Amino acid sequence: MNSSLYRILTLTKRNLKETIRDRLSLVFTILMPLLMEILFYLLFHGLTSQFEMKYLAPGIVVFSQSFVALFVGILIAVDRGTSFLKRLYVSKAKPYEFIFGYALSILPIILVQSILFFLIGVIFDGSIFGASMFLAILLSLFTSLFFIAMGLLIGSLCTEKSIGGASTVVIVGQSVLSGMWFPIEGLNGVIISIMNVLPFRNATLLLENVLNGINDSYKDFLLPFLIVLCYTVVSFVFAILAFRKKMNAD
Repeated sequence: MNSSLYRILTLTKRNLKETIRDRLSLVFTILMPLLMEILFYLLFHGLTSQFEMKYLAPGIVVFSQSFVALFVGILIAVDRGTSFLKRLYVSKAKPYEFIFGYALSILPIILVQSILFFLIGVIFDGSIFGASMFLAILLSLFTSLFFIAMGLLIGSLCTEKSIGGASTVVIVGQSVLSGMWFPIEGLNGVIISIMNVLPFRNATLLLENVLNGINDSYKDFLLPFLIVLCYTVVSFVFAILAFRKKMNAD
């Protein structure tokens, strides 16, 4: 157990260094959602509650995590395309250790994103500052695990050239199926039902409800938490299996 943990931490340290070196992707992952947060608030917060900072900030936090799927997918796909992973295959490292090593290396980026986006939100609307905001920041690490797992799965299955198109599915899914950009009340009931059982809207609702107050502990917290958790666990399992298959093939 100790040796397994040591290998995971060693891989995490290496992957974190590689992540920091890719400054262009970091800027894209953080700066674009940040500009969207500021722009959409300034343009639309007076027109609809959808863009009030108490809803926009947590929505942008989760939206930015969908870009992480692309980021981590590229990281693992690039490693697969080089001799780096092939050299590590001869070690005792197991597929799940590789996957967790990649996943843990992304969490510091997620934490920086969440803190930054919420602090920008506080500048425009000081009412969101408080204990609930810090709880939402911590909870964002949990919601990010689903997107990290999806990025690892896509990166294990796709090549470096095809990773962009495959990751777009996750980004579009979060954009369209989270309901963060538009009110969903006028949508068809079937569409709303689909949105309610997918992780995209539930991840957004989880942070929104924690930030703005939980009225029903089951409906507002436990249910969306469990839905996101189930998708996260399944995604990690498939990512490990896909990575093991590629590992054996190489």
